[in-house]
Amino acid sequence: MQAVVLAAGKGTRIRPLTEDKPKVLVEVDGKPLIENVFDNLIDIGVSEFVVVVGYRKEQIIERYGDEYCGTPITYAHQREQLGLAHAILQAEPHIDSDFVLMLGDNLFRANLGDVINRQQEARADAAFLVEEVPYEEASRYGVLDTNEYGEIVEVVEKPDDPPSNLVMTGFYTFTPEIFHACHLVQPSDRGEYELPDAIDLLIQSGRTIDAIRMDGWRIDIGYPKDRDRAEERLSDEESVIADQEM
Repeated sequence: MQAVVLAAGKGTRIRPLTEDKPKVLVEVDGKPLIENVFDNLIDIGVSEFVVVVGYRKEQIIERYGDEYCGTPITYAHQREQLGLAHAILQAEPHIDSDFVLMLGDNLFRANLGDVINRQQEARADAAFLVEEVPYEEASRYGVLDTNEYGEIVEVVEKPDDPPSNLVMTGFYTFTPEIFHACHLVQPSDRGEYELPDAIDLLIQSGRTIDAIRMDGWRIDIGYPKDRDRAEERLSDEESVIADQEM
């Protein structure tokens, strides 16, 4: 399966860490964020990366070239950062079939393989890894409403009054139908082509989208304090592993 990795953002909220590099090259525990993404994807059997680059793209291309640990890399250029739906469309010419979508600024230690298995076994049109967060934090994310079968029936981007505390995590599987939906999306109030709007179009057209609850953890590296929190989490895990091996 191919994977689209979104790595075009400027990372303005995490400055000064991104003043001289793209966000995905910010290091967590000595490793760039994008390498954590690549390693996770290789572990679940991804056979090719399509990396959408933009801000300071040359640093990513020069560093990784056309492969990472033997896995081929193709680059797609998002010239303007106009939202996630717009970013996904830059990868469309390079995608042959079902694919994984992963945000390049999320650090995961979770059941990513379950999402791929669900789509392949149930032939869903999409499957998302989702997590529960405190209600007061839900408005920071794309918030989901599901039915009794665990299917997603609505996605609301950063709502003032969240319909639930179940949110998207930045890991998805899609069929190529998502590209058609992204082409139909209109700019939001903030002038961006939003991925939740494209997902809603899939839902309205009768497509099945399954929600897989996260088993593990993830940290969205949005601010310098998030990078610090991620390093603490990884350090704690390494300490536990070392104690178990003694």
